[in-house]
Amino acid sequence: METLGSNSSCANGSLITLYCSSQQVLCQIVSDFEPDSSNNITLSSWQEKVKKNYGFFIGVGLAVFSSFLIGSSVILKKKGLIRLVDKGATRAVDGGFGYLKDKMWWAGFVTMGLGEAANFGAYIFAPATVVTPLGALSVLISAMMSSYFLGERLNLLGKLGCMISIAGSSVMVIHAPEEEKIKTMNEMASKLKDTGFIVFAVLLVVSTLIFIFIIAPRYGQKNILIYIIICSMMGSFSVCAVKGMGIAIKGFFQGQPVLHHPLTYCLGVILATSIPIQVNFLNRALDIFNTSLVFPIYYVTFTSMVVTSSIILFKEWNSMSVVDILGTISGFVTIILGVFLLHAFKDLDITWANLPHTYKNPVPPPTPEPTIIKLEDKSILVDNIELPIPEEKPKVFTIHT
Repeated sequence: METLGSNSSCANGSLITLYCSSQQVLCQIVSDFEPDSSNNITLSSWQEKVKKNYGFFIGVGLAVFSSFLIGSSVILKKKGLIRLVDKGATRAVDGGFGYLKDKMWWAGFVTMGLGEAANFGAYIFAPATVVTPLGALSVLISAMMSSYFLGERLNLLGKLGCMISIAGSSVMVIHAPEEEKIKTMNEMASKLKDTGFIVFAVLLVVSTLIFIFIIAPRYGQKNILIYIIICSMMGSFSVCAVKGMGIAIKGFFQGQPVLHHPLTYCLGVILATSIPIQVNFLNRALDIFNTSLVFPIYYVTFTSMVVTSSIILFKEWNSMSVVDILGTISGFVTIILGVFLLHAFKDLDITWANLPHTYKNPVPPPTPEPTIIKLEDKSILVDNIELPIPEEKPKVFTIHT
């Protein structure tokens, strides 16, 4: 049975022409059919109701919980690396992988994974403008926990740089445009084939190789930025790969032939390559530098690289307004200034106590009393007199014969 009429409305009084074989029937709708939704509440409608009424609070709770997990995971990893040094094993900075046998390090690794999963769930329930600033709490949590459990300290300029960097990264993410919704692997493949992203990816790969094989062996143990920049550059690849794998997993359960698409396996290779490199160099940074320095710098550089790669991959600058562009640039410059404060003055002992204090009405110093020499103090007068020293004339001796 098929519909012949062009009127597709199902309102009262509508006419619909149907035919079955050679017979045609003209039907008129006399009443709307409304199923009883009160007795047929589906799972999807229940989820939508929860998300509408409590979604914001769930998202905020997940974001705070994620920050706690991620901040504490760094401390657990650092404790595992310290235990490795106490045992006399080869350190991570020297190429050792003994931390893979340490339970404390694996506890930190699993905790970070759970934190990232909670952060992903927070983005589902709450807007990014709320989740991203709350994600910066992980930096503050790691700083407080490193001070308590590891005995590490940040000077005043370091704390100021940390706050400035977090503010800059939050501004940059808030002004970043929303990602384009990609539903199939073919759409993801077309984005990856774009010339702009290919040039960006090639430059990123070349820069990473230069840092790994040339710069890191020479300056990695002296400059905290080297290992962290490598982690951030590899992190941009891993995030893009995770997004693609998420599309593949979703398509697999929807019956799409994702297993026959070559991009699925390419993304798997990228993940298998980038994540171990990222973990390795992050462990090297944690092994020789303070956690209170490593994690704030890693947070802001990683966020900057991910936002930049996402903008280039999805061409999101086309939908950005002038305010968003200026906000993104301002946030990036703020991040640079904050990282500079964190790194440049890390060895100075600057606290509130040794800062110069100023007052509105400063008390003038007392005027020194003039020294009065009495006439009786002859010895003082004699000592203060400078007598001229007569010049000695050359002596001439005459010999008479």
